Amino acid sequence: MDRRTLLFVLALMTALFFFNRWFFSDKEVPKTPLSTETSALHQTGDLAFPAAPHSPKEEFYVLENAYQQLVFSNLGGALAEINLPLRGKETPESPVRPIEFDRIIQHEFPQNDHFPSFPYLVNDGQGTKEVKERSLGGYYPLLRRAIFRKDGSFAFQPPSKFYAFNIVSDAAPGAHNYYTLKSLEKDRIELEFTDDQRKITKVFQLPKDPNLSPYCVDVSIRVEGDSKGLWMASGVPEVELISENPAPGIKYRMIGANQKGKVTQISLPKEVTTFNSIYPQWVCNSNGFFGLIIDPLTEIGAGFRAKQIPGNVIPTRLTLIDAAYALYPADKYPGYETELPLRTSAMQFRLYAGPLSEKILKRVDETYTDPNTGYSPNYTGALSFHGWFTFISEPFAQFLFIIMKFCYLITSSWGISIVLLTIALRIMLYPLNGWSIKSMKKMQEIGPKVAQIQEKYKKDPKRAQMEVMGLYREKGVNPLSGCFPLLIQLPFLIGMFDLLKSTFELRGAPFIPGWIDNLTAPDVLFSWNYPLIFFGTDFHLLPFLLGGVMWLQQKLSSTAPKDPKMMTDQQKQQKVMGNIMTIVFTVMFYHFPSGLNIYWLSSMLLGILQQWVMTRKKSDVEVLT
Repeated sequence: MDRRTLLFVLALMTALFFFNRWFFSDKEVPKTPLSTETSALHQTGDLAFPAAPHSPKEEFYVLENAYQQLVFSNLGGALAEINLPLRGKETPESPVRPIEFDRIIQHEFPQNDHFPSFPYLVNDGQGTKEVKERSLGGYYPLLRRAIFRKDGSFAFQPPSKFYAFNIVSDAAPGAHNYYTLKSLEKDRIELEFTDDQRKITKVFQLPKDPNLSPYCVDVSIRVEGDSKGLWMASGVPEVELISENPAPGIKYRMIGANQKGKVTQISLPKEVTTFNSIYPQWVCNSNGFFGLIIDPLTEIGAGFRAKQIPGNVIPTRLTLIDAAYALYPADKYPGYETELPLRTSAMQFRLYAGPLSEKILKRVDETYTDPNTGYSPNYTGALSFHGWFTFISEPFAQFLFIIMKFCYLITSSWGISIVLLTIALRIMLYPLNGWSIKSMKKMQEIGPKVAQIQEKYKKDPKRAQMEVMGLYREKGVNPLSGCFPLLIQLPFLIGMFDLLKSTFELRGAPFIPGWIDNLTAPDVLFSWNYPLIFFGTDFHLLPFLLGGVMWLQQKLSSTAPKDPKMMTDQQKQQKVMGNIMTIVFTVMFYHFPSGLNIYWLSSMLLGILQQWVMTRKKSDVEVLT
């Protein structure tokens, strides 16, 4: 390998390294040290966190429909849990598919898979009754909630100040006040708190027709008395890993002076960030695929604030998985909360707590749009497109998703839709790819002549370069042609990656059950408990299949002699570079979503097919002539 080849390989490896870090690495988060007790329990495979034990005075009440299980607590009069039904035999229409984490929690930690976490009161339409037998599995916990040890005892109980729609105070610990249950109906609950300074009444009402406004709750809060320093909290969403990285986000929408709405995504706070003198139309606190949108329907105080909550203060359920090896350490996954200021009055809110799905959010927007005034909540603005260079990749991703949705209408399989999408792109790009393949073949054919020129004028590099360029012009060859196939597909590749990170419909979408169960996550052929360097605890087969196909393509496209002794230096360099590229892509794609691997693998196979067809046609022409 000569100096130029070595420099090229080093430059390529460096570029891919930074490309991988910029696009796909974990975002740096401030580290909050765990307590000594917590660290020790991580090592022994159990968990404990510095949180107050469950209060024996705390009671729970449930409102439920086909889209939500809302669990209220008398401590703070707020939402302790928001659980979304998973798609299953009894709920085949649910858009929330179970993913690998749901299955692991259910099978290995069933004590943490009861919904709700505690016995509760409910009104089934015939009166209020206590329910002690809770559902095992079947729900996705949208909020971070209690964590239990294997023996059923507490490892962690969320402080009530982190419950959704709790009222926290700058001056006093109002989040820990006990509310009185005034009424509990099948789809409505009223809670009330009174002290010397104020009276607070909260009413939560499920919609009469949840199909028109899925995942929505109407909330009424009346503050009588002193409201100074009162804030209403959003709750802390559970962690969603997108391509093995968390993707929290906070957005707000404002109506400007021109009456046009603008959605702004804020930088995640390191502690607390306060936004003064603005009146947001709504604020969204999301974990990537799910979100909590709080929409004040009447005037409240100005501004809002966003907080970061250290991960060991309110840990994610992921800390349970391989806790002995700290596979998902609590301090790596901080939580985020938004708070809206309150005032002395009766205030109305709408809460959307569910999937950030374009289809569902459009339905909610249509339901609440007023054609007479032109008002629309525009919740679709809460959709997040994840990626560093979204201004480049988003148009490509949207174009790809249009084709995929069309294919899905035909196949009802997102995995097959990705394959059909790849075929469609290959057909559209067939002329360009064909021209590139022809040019590469010509480059390989004149390789020996180029070597002869370089040898003849090795003492005169400028003359050698001129002679080589003249040969290229004579033969109609572009020396950069070999880069075109990758350059042509690179925007679509990045667009597909960002699409898989940003599209709820693809979350949990299976392709081959038992192997490829989630197109937005790596495939899992088999797993083990002890984490290994680079591999982690899962073996992903698709990247190795991709590497094998790349190696085969390199071999089939090469015109070099099989005997290495007969190869020119240039042919040897091309072979070495091809092998290095195969290894680099296998390593780079190992932790990428299975959908991206399927896309690139299908593209490579179709490239081999196109190359074979063109070679066959050329052979037929040569035989005829």
